[in-house]
Formats: sequence, C-alpha cells, structure tokens
Amino acid sequence: MKAVRFIGINQPLQQQDIPVPEIGDRDILVKVKAAGVCHSDAHYRAGISPVRPVPLTLGHEVAGVVEKIGSQVGNVKVGDRVALHYNLTCGDCYHCSTGNDQFCENVLMIGHFTNGGYAEYIAVPARNAIPLPDEIPFEQGATLMCASATAFHALRKSRIQGGETVAIFGAGGLGQSAIQLAKAFGAIEVYAVDINEDKLDLARQHGAIPVNAKKVDPVSEIKRLTKNKGVNVAIEMIGLPQTMKQALQVAGVMARVVIVGLSNKSIEIQTYTELLGNEVELIGSNDHHLQELPLLVDLARRKILDTSHIVTRTIPLDADAINSALDDLEQFGGDVRTVIVPASNQADA
Repeated sequence: MKAVRFIGINQPLQQQDIPVPEIGDRDILVKVKAAGVCHSDAHYRAGISPVRPVPLTLGHEVAGVVEKIGSQVGNVKVGDRVALHYNLTCGDCYHCSTGNDQFCENVLMIGHFTNGGYAEYIAVPARNAIPLPDEIPFEQGATLMCASATAFHALRKSRIQGGETVAIFGAGGLGQSAIQLAKAFGAIEVYAVDINEDKLDLARQHGAIPVNAKKVDPVSEIKRLTKNKGVNVAIEMIGLPQTMKQALQVAGVMARVVIVGLSNKSIEIQTYTELLGNEVELIGSNDHHLQELPLLVDLARRKILDTSHIVTRTIPLDADAINSALDDLEQFGGDVRTVIVPASNQADA
C-alpha cells in the first residue's frame, strides 16, 4: 500500500510502498477515508517532539471503514464507519483503570510511536474504533479525533461553568471547536484571539467575539471588553510563549488557564501578580480520553458542535501536498484544517 512517512528531523516526508498491516485477534484493519493534517505533525517533522521508530507513517486523525476484523472482535463489523482514538493503550494499568488512559504505561500514539493514517490502510485494536454516524462525513470525523477531542478535554479540565467568560488563543481547528464547546457548556462570552481574519470571521459565526492580535494588544482589549475583570477561563491553543503569557495576563480572579499548544520553549511567570494574587490556576491539558469520544461524536451528530466549516481543504495522499500543508502550519497559515483523502478511496467516501 501507499504511505507517506517521516524519515528524519527537518526532512520532507517521503512516499513509500509498504505492506498492508497484519491484524491480531482483537484488532481491526481500517481502509482510510480521511486523515487530518495536524499542527503536531509539523512539530514531529521539526523535531520538537521526537518520533520513533524511524521511518514512521504519520497521521493520528483518522476515519474510515472497517475492512477486516480479528477473530475475537465483537464491537464492530466489516463495513462499519469508524473514527479512531489515536492512543493505543493496554486497558489494564492504573491509569487506564482510572480513566486517564493517555498516561497508560504502555501507550503508543498512532502517527507518533506507531504507524498512523497517512496511508491507505491502518491496523488498530478494536477498542479504539468509535462508531461514526452517517450524518458525519469522514473528513469531519477524522478531525473530531484530535482537534475537537483535544478542545473538549481542555474545556473539561478548565471546569468551565455556565455564565463564565472564556478567552481562546488560536482560532484554528482546535480553537473553532473550543469556541462552540465553550458555548455549549454555558459560556456567556467567548473571546477568540488570532491574527488571521478568515479564522476570526469563522469564530464570529460560531458566536465568539473576535480579537485580532495584529491590530490590537489582546490583553488590553480583553481587559477593556470585560471592564478590567479578565476572564474566568483562558485556553492557549497555539504553542507560543507570547500567547501563553497573554493567556495568563487576561485571567481574572480565581480563573483557570489551560495550556494546550505544544512548545519546547519556556515562559516566565510573575508568581504573585499572575498566579497567587488572584488565585489563578495554571493547568496543562494533554490529549484526551477514550471515554470522552462517544459524547463528542454525539455532539457533532446533533450539530451542537458544527464541524462543517473546520475542514477547509482536502488533499490527496501525496508527499508533496502533505509537506506543503505542514509548511503552511509552521507559518500559521490560513487553512483551519487540511485533510488527506486517499485517491483510491474518494469514489466511495
């Protein structure tokens, strides 16, 4: 089968022909219908987050159709539409048994530590298959598994309550989901911070108040809009030290600041003025849980979370096209989410 693979840090991904993966008794083989191109993939290519083993097929946002099942699989059948939870876990360790499966002692993330979805087929344990309703296109189902799921988990970590105000830094794939989910959780105002007008326009359509950081200082603007109170929840989804600092600086009394964006750079915190004085909490949010995904998919099915505008471009399973999409992400380009649709699968997608 055709696959597009990571071959080394700061090197373009390379198209290779590799065997269709074998499956075990509890596994499934999925024909990939859609694979999202995530900002994390750009981080992997750049060496910000190590990839192993090398070479490796990237792609952790995956949706498709079950092609083959193992002898002990009972939760899905051949022909089912599924989206895939990207953390392959043991299900038995302390973290799995307490619902924090992203910290499984034996976790392997597809597209990071085991082969992912930039390919025509992928094999995963059957427990990682989330039923994908007919109402949700494969392209949107794929992005639910990372962009929307990460936003959902971050909001749950924030302990958001009805009537609170929220600032979201970054209006890309994660941010657009976070805006809608914050509204669904009862946020009375959501401020979306970005430098891209198209993304801010979409944020406005989703009910947010756009703040263009190219035109105004976002901290001063959000303080002005909140009558100097700041927000109850701030979520940073970009991964830049500057925006992490800004998220802290817009936090009001007893606010929760959640850091989602990946970065290998540190930030300096004024411990009294930015944390202790107002009892602000700084929270890290890492991935999401398997148990969160069925509810997230149902929110999308019911259009409470509208993912129809999140996928702004589809590309073929082609190394040049994928490398170009990753280049755009490194430059914080205009597309909200780019999704790979393998050419062999387009006709029946």
